[in-house]
Order: sequence, then C-alpha cells, then structure tokens
Amino acid sequence: MQTLSQPISEFSANMPLGRHVIAEFFGASNLDNITEMETAMIAAADIAGAIVLEARFHTFGEGQGVTGVVILAESHISIHTWPEYGYAAIDAFMCGSADPKRAVQYLKNFFSPKSVDITILKRGTPRRSNVIED
Repeated sequence: MQTLSQPISEFSANMPLGRHVIAEFFGASNLDNITEMETAMIAAADIAGAIVLEARFHTFGEGQGVTGVVILAESHISIHTWPEYGYAAIDAFMCGSADPKRAVQYLKNFFSPKSVDITILKRGTPRRSNVIED
C-alpha cells in the first residue's frame, strides 16, 4: 500500500491504490426493504474481506427508494435505489486486499437484476484518457 508521503510519480499503473466498481442493476428486486438491504450490504463488505466501521441508511418512505453507505476501513460501499424503476446504483471502492468485485457479486445475487452494467476503475493510477478538463 502506498503512503501519503510518496510523490504521485512513484505510483505504479500496475499497482493501483484501490479498485472502484460502479454497478448499475436494472430490473432488480428487494429495493425498498431498508433492513434487509443494510444486512446485505454489510454481508457484501464481509465477503469482500473489508472491515465495516459504520453503516448509515435512509428510506424515502414505504415503497420508495433507499440510500445508504457502509463505511469501511478500506473505503466504502454505497447504494441508491429506485424501486419504481427496478434500478439500483451501487458504488464499491476498496483498497488493500479487499475485493469490491466480490461485494458486487454478492449484491447481484441479493437484488437479482435482469441486467447489469459494470465499470471498474483502478484508482490512484494516472489515466491519460478519461481526463476531464475545466
């Protein structure tokens, strides 16, 4: 793991500081039960090999969506759901040996989406493409 005292030029493109999985679940279920969702998100963190520090979830009302975050020693897993559209936006960012792909796979099994769109980023590595300029 890199330390904060190391200059950015020493970061290796082959050894990212963290892995960030952005998952979109379409046609998903279990999108409005805050209790079950929190339990599933914590279980996903455990399966990924992460250390859960805190969990915070909010429901927008019966039949409405849920937003939540599981804060990890290795970073976080977050979710925002729209049950009326069968959609969940999931963000799993982890460093060290924790594996965010395992967390997302667990959540895929829990939410049973009909289709999934996944983006995986290596964080802390310079990417010449994907640069956003002001």
